[in-house]
Amino acid sequence: MSSYLLEYREAIRRGEIVAGNELITELDNLIADMNDPHYIYDTTDAEMRMDFMENCIRLTKSPFYGKPMKLMLWQKAFIEVVFSFKMANETYTDSFGMEKHVDRFQKIVLLIARKNTKSETCSALGLTESIIGNEGADIVCSSNDDTQANILYDAIDTMRKMIDPKEQDTHKNQQCIKIYGTNSKIFKISDRTRNKEGRNIDFAIIDEVHEMKTNVILKSIEQSQSLKDNPKLIIITTEGFVNDGALDEILKNCREIINGEDDSISAERTLPWLYTQDCEQEIWTDEKSWQKANPSLGTVKKYSYLRTQIDLARKSKADRIFVLSKDFNFKQNGVQAWLNTEDYRYEAVYDIEDFRGAVCLGAVDLSETTDMTSAKILLMKKNDKTKYIYQHYWIPESKLENADDKQAGAKYQEWAKAGLLTICEGNDIDLTLIADWFYHLYKEYHIRLYKCGYDVKFSKEFLKRMDEYGFECELVIQNKITLSNAMKLCEADLKARLVNYNQNEMDVWCLGNAVMEVDSMGNCQAVKVAGQPSRRIDGAVTLIILYEMFRRYRSEFVRALR
Repeated sequence: MSSYLLEYREAIRRGEIVAGNELITELDNLIADMNDPHYIYDTTDAEMRMDFMENCIRLTKSPFYGKPMKLMLWQKAFIEVVFSFKMANETYTDSFGMEKHVDRFQKIVLLIARKNTKSETCSALGLTESIIGNEGADIVCSSNDDTQANILYDAIDTMRKMIDPKEQDTHKNQQCIKIYGTNSKIFKISDRTRNKEGRNIDFAIIDEVHEMKTNVILKSIEQSQSLKDNPKLIIITTEGFVNDGALDEILKNCREIINGEDDSISAERTLPWLYTQDCEQEIWTDEKSWQKANPSLGTVKKYSYLRTQIDLARKSKADRIFVLSKDFNFKQNGVQAWLNTEDYRYEAVYDIEDFRGAVCLGAVDLSETTDMTSAKILLMKKNDKTKYIYQHYWIPESKLENADDKQAGAKYQEWAKAGLLTICEGNDIDLTLIADWFYHLYKEYHIRLYKCGYDVKFSKEFLKRMDEYGFECELVIQNKITLSNAMKLCEADLKARLVNYNQNEMDVWCLGNAVMEVDSMGNCQAVKVAGQPSRRIDGAVTLIILYEMFRRYRSEFVRALR
């Protein structure tokens, strides 16, 4: 029997293709099921779809735009399995009046690293189904949000226009794409779509489930397929950062199926197809192992690209988290400790007198007037990459005896005696004192402030006093998009021992408390540990804001050095 499933498994066995244990186990399960009398293995429907995809559909993404779709072996094996397993004792009458065996797999889960053609493959499947599948079918592209759903939908539309440029056989309006020959339609819905219920869907593709905190859209689509004889729900995704989200439950069920721990009816109708690594260590030591999560590596996805990503991951915690998740399908907690102790605890001191008459950049984290506030300046010397950081902190007197702060390592009285901290009388901080500190640096050391970064919160009185002194301030919004690159640069400099903060104990405390939150785009931000507000990070945040100011004004600042 000629079978791409068997050919794929044999290529893995010969070592021509490298695959992870989870995929190999599932392939072996499927091959064993080919001989199970409970099923019929008939490749007719799969071959018809692959023939259409390779001879009619053209690709939509550069550098392959407009070229015929030539399916890789993994794609052929995947499509074959999806459409070839039939239930021996279940039949239905299709729209052409033909009695057919019901497909075994109704839910398909494809976990695959980014840039491996998952969206292009499934968009082609969606268009193929609308043209050669059942008549009158409703085919849906779905995702967590409209933007991601559009990726699938727009790819289908581009493929359609390449086949039918004059729209003689198809048409797109604001609601859907219509296929005249089959009277089928293709439309999109997302988790943000109103009235998700009440649909009547035959074939659904759901992209990037890793971002879904709940399974509302999944359940809505599954419910809409309940009256269909032969429905398909294809879930395509990479790993993500949402804990206890929809994907976690889906993958838990998939792994139970792979390991033979679930013999339920729903398990029998679910196909898990997971491209995963067997361990993290192999990623750093064996390039050949990368194919386990990246089956298109070397054909579509480039080794040079992945080598670059690995290099970034070695240098930056945020990039490491993102790359392990998106390029190798390792589930990552989106919030992790930012720095290792050795990254910021090292011997490096200087004398502020060495910078008398220098120019500096400034930053403040004003926080609430009833909380701790931090200010820093960044100084540099000509032909020296080191950033010299001078800093001060303020805290209301009412916070001194905070038991939670002490348990978290705060030593406010000691720090105040050492001159690192100013204790303000009462319950709040007069924010004009922070502006006075910058002026004091000018009066005492003739250190001139070039620009000062600040967050918009609680800044009115501070900005008024800074303006009186003639100091120029610039807004630096505290979010992942604004501060991500600054945070990564700061981390790299700390690791390279290019930050000299005079071993300030308050800075040490704040840097050790900071954790990093990473979003699905790889952007990061320093945040407090959830549920532990007493582990303050003001000094770390101020340092990152300071680095953002350095990024913005690096050229002008370096030219001003003496």
